[in-house]
Amino acid sequence: MEPCWKLSENHLDMNKISYIIILIIVVLAGCKNHNKDAERIMVASVGDQALYYDQIPVTILPGTSQDDSLNIIQNYINRWTRKELLFRKAEENLTPISRDEIENQLQETRENLVIYQYQRQMMLERMDTTITEKELESYYASHESEFTLSSNIVKALFIKIPRDVPNLNRVRIWSRSSNQSDLQQLESLCYQFAEKFDDFNENWVTMDRLLVELPHDINNQDQFLKYNKWYETRDSSSVYFITIRDYKLRYSLAPYDYVRDDIISIILNNRRFEFLQSLENGIYNEALKANLFKTY
Repeated sequence: MEPCWKLSENHLDMNKISYIIILIIVVLAGCKNHNKDAERIMVASVGDQALYYDQIPVTILPGTSQDDSLNIIQNYINRWTRKELLFRKAEENLTPISRDEIENQLQETRENLVIYQYQRQMMLERMDTTITEKELESYYASHESEFTLSSNIVKALFIKIPRDVPNLNRVRIWSRSSNQSDLQQLESLCYQFAEKFDDFNENWVTMDRLLVELPHDINNQDQFLKYNKWYETRDSSSVYFITIRDYKLRYSLAPYDYVRDDIISIILNNRRFEFLQSLENGIYNEALKANLFKTY
């Protein structure tokens, strides 16, 4: 099949390009299913390299005009063409030294990719990824010095609610309560009226993350946490309530549940390192016994 768009470095038949692309769009727009056995449509070629319509990784969204569709596809074809022409020119003019460097880099990249995929395959098949709670707690206990907090953290309840909500005083009272019934009523009311209601899934969060919700800055976090279990402020449209249920100051020991996921990552990374070292040593020792290599 002759290419629909035959390119050379000196000539581009743009009228023919536009006609072909529009024709393709019109035909394909009416076809939801492609015949796998249908002949592929070539839209451009540079030397012996061809670009086919089914290789163009663009998605034409519903409602896109024919002109916009044409521009999207034609822009891709133009970029492909320029890249191919530049590649050919570069390949023709590279020095032998540059060619050797590229070949060496390609070989090294291939070797690294093959090794990486093999290591990944072996880890998936053979490495133990089970970690018990006892292991996590034991690691935490024996590495406490590694888990010093760099930020103040809190367990807190945050509410932002319009100033004109009826029974606002109930929000104030319920937010300070530890009674489950009060908290359920608070949750129900806030789901109806609050702009934001968040207990952060009862997890630790940094104080910075909490304070970003407030309309005013708090300059001394340490003093604020030491002397405020409940905090209330407002702006022209909303009232903000904070209930501090627990807190830990920076430079103190991080709570176990705050760093638990980090410990899992640390243990798994250590296991990966040990597994890969063992894998490499095993391959080396097997080859040594079988006289598969020599060193000079």
